[in-house]
Amino acid sequence: MSAQRRGLDADELARVMGEFTRGSIRLPNAEKHTFTTLSVLHTLANRGPMRVTALKVTEQITQPAITQLVDRLERDGLVERRPDPADGRAVLVHITDAGAEVVWSRHRERVRRLTELAEALTPAQRQAISAALPALRRMAALMDPDAADSPVSEGHS
Repeated sequence: MSAQRRGLDADELARVMGEFTRGSIRLPNAEKHTFTTLSVLHTLANRGPMRVTALKVTEQITQPAITQLVDRLERDGLVERRPDPADGRAVLVHITDAGAEVVWSRHRERVRRLTELAEALTPAQRQAISAALPALRRMAALMDPDAADSPVSEGHS
């Protein structure tokens, strides 16, 4: 049975989510960080300290690229490397307070912009979006179980 026959037009959902994601990614970025930089910081803020090899997998970039990015983020004071308490030979990448502030600043900007956009909707449209949030949260959890219960994903600020 197709998703359409179960009351969901998955093709339309994919299109709308794609448009929404592109618009969200293109929101003004005061710090002028790249999408990959923001993604790494968001991952660390949500999941906690990680090894570079684990970041490579979550961010889907090459080992040299993630190593260079972590080096740059460390130079910029947004992350720091610390020994892994479970394995003295390994290091974990931790987000710093400055890195966390970049994540929260971006989140606050998204909230501000979405609030502006929502004002252009009818009350019924706003209510429909609000009613869909639990289902969208569940879909997000199915896509990435580790990220779905994060503070930024839940919208705490």
